[in-house]
Formats: sequence, C-alpha cells, structure tokens
Amino acid sequence: MRLLVLGGTEFVGRAVAEAAVTRGWEVTLFHRGRHQPPPGVRSLHGDRTAPDGLAALAADPGGWDAVVDTWSAAPRAVLDAARLLRGRAARYVYVSSRSVYAWPWPSLDGDARAGGLVEGARADAEHTEYAEDKRGGELAAVEAFGEADSLLVRAGLILGPRENVGRLPWWLARIARGGPVLAPGPRTLPVQFIDARDLAGWLLGAVERSLSGPYDLIGPPGHSTMGELLDLCVRVTGADAELRWTDPEVILAAGIEPWTQLPVWTPPDGELYACAHRTDVSRALATGLVCRPAAETVADTWRWLTEIGGTPELRPDRTPPGLDPRVEAEVLAGAAGTQGAVGGVPGTTPQEAASDD
Repeated sequence: MRLLVLGGTEFVGRAVAEAAVTRGWEVTLFHRGRHQPPPGVRSLHGDRTAPDGLAALAADPGGWDAVVDTWSAAPRAVLDAARLLRGRAARYVYVSSRSVYAWPWPSLDGDARAGGLVEGARADAEHTEYAEDKRGGELAAVEAFGEADSLLVRAGLILGPRENVGRLPWWLARIARGGPVLAPGPRTLPVQFIDARDLAGWLLGAVERSLSGPYDLIGPPGHSTMGELLDLCVRVTGADAELRWTDPEVILAAGIEPWTQLPVWTPPDGELYACAHRTDVSRALATGLVCRPAAETVADTWRWLTEIGGTPELRPDRTPPGLDPRVEAEVLAGAAGTQGAVGGVPGTTPQEAASDD
C-alpha cells in the first residue's frame, strides 16, 4: 500500500506513519519540517497555510492508495489538499472528533436528541471553533472524494506516547513529584480512551478494507477506571505518592473544572460523563478495533517522557491541562476523602470534553 500522511511527525499522525512503515507500506509525509519524521518515510515539505504552500505536493509525481489528514484548524486547508489530491489518491481518511456532534453527543445513555451534528460548519471556512472546524474538515473530505471514498474517524479521548495535549503526561508528572495527590473519585469510575497506536492500527485496517463513512473511535466503555489509571501511574513512576480519593462534590465545590484541571476525569453523573466515557463503539469493534491494556499505554508514555527529559512539547492552540498545586493542597487539607456522585459540571463545555489528534 502507498500512504500519504499530511503531517505525520506528531502524535496521531506519527503513530499512523510508524504503523504503516511497520506493515511494509510505502509512506510519504507532507509536513513543515519542524519535527524529525519517523524512520523509513519519504518527506515532502510545505506549509498548507501559506500561499502556494502545497507546491511540493502538487509537483510530486506520486500516487497513493490513501491519504490520512489530522488537520484541526481552518477547514479550507483540508479542502485545498483534498481537491489537489482528487484523482491522485484512492481514499481520503480524515481524523475528526466526536466534537462534531451537537450536544449532547450520542452515548449509551443518550436519548433521541443526540446524534445530530454541529451547525454552521463549512468546507471552505476559515478557523473558528474546534467543533465547527472538525466538521468542516469532514465536509471538505466528502466534497472532494465523495462519501464512498472518504473515511471519517470521529475519535474520542486519545492517549499514549507523544501525546501533545498533555493529559496523561500531566498525571504522570504530578504523581512522579510524590506526596499526597488529589485523586478524583470514585476510584471505580469507568473511563474510555484509545491509545494513538490502536487508533492507527484500526485506521490502516480500515484502509485495507476500503471502509467509508463516519466511525466513532475510542476504547470500549470501561476499558479502564480512574483507579487503575492512577495506580498504574504510581507503579511506573515508582514515586512515593499517596492517592487521596476525593468525593466529586468536594472537587466541584472548590471550583475545579473536570477534564481540564483534572484530566480524563468527569463526575460520574450527568451528560458530560455519558458523552465522554459511555460511547458506543460497536461498529469499530466489529471492524477490527483492538485496544491494548491501559498498563501498556501508561508504561510506554512514561518511558517516552523519561527519554525526552520529562517535559513534552504541547500544542500551542490548547490550554495546558492540570491543577495548580496550591489549589490541590487547599482541597486536600479540607477534604473529607469520601466518595460520591453528583450531577452538573459548571464551567465545562462540550468542546473541553473533546479528543484531539
């Protein structure tokens, strides 16, 4: 197979490129040259946001069985690339997000209102909001390649080595510092996420099967729990950390925002939890999705962090996740440490529950 990855040097795009090389595919990356590409690929350089930024891609004589695009900003950049590649590639794969659904997103606990898509998105739009941009990217892929030859990967929470949003890296770094750690309860709370490498494996299999249309892609509900995830962080870091499991009511009363200030976690009741951690992925499982154990994701992410000195380069278009140590100390000092469940998530938007690529 001949694969073109637009980007391919960071997180999900890199995971796709590396997995394709491992399969023996012929892989070409089109990127800006700011990061070292993985071994075994051919590189074309250009900036798709600049005038004539696709010139190197336009001049290349190559043809491809599939294109993978993880773009998250102005949809017109997807449209420009897709139009250029129409006739030169057989299939366009756009890594999108579950954020393209109107709130509340479809879930195992959803109702008849769920399942619509965000309004106002356009394939030729400039950069606006994350959800509209991702939906616009979908529209651009379908406009250029048609429904039969485009695959829309609506990803949920993505973790794993090279994560450039910083959610799991934040937990690992915090626990590595040791001492009492504010652990958001309940400990047994099921959570959903997907390792970027498992996303890449499913995506390449979908290309081989010529799948098309939209697929929600994340690990199955209950793939792990907050307790398992944080216990694994303690284990792999070897830190002298004490997880203090704290009732959601206490956390919310302190003004702490779920998902952003305490990454991955949301209170167990309410729409946000259902949308973030109760996704139906039966179609993806039926078409080959296999998810590795959480222990492997955590251990490999910690190994990567130690290799790079512990501080990952984060996306500049995202607010770094995590909790101020002073706020954590204040909550721990006054917390009763009991577990419970509440509804309602003040200050948290659907977009903050989004994945990213």
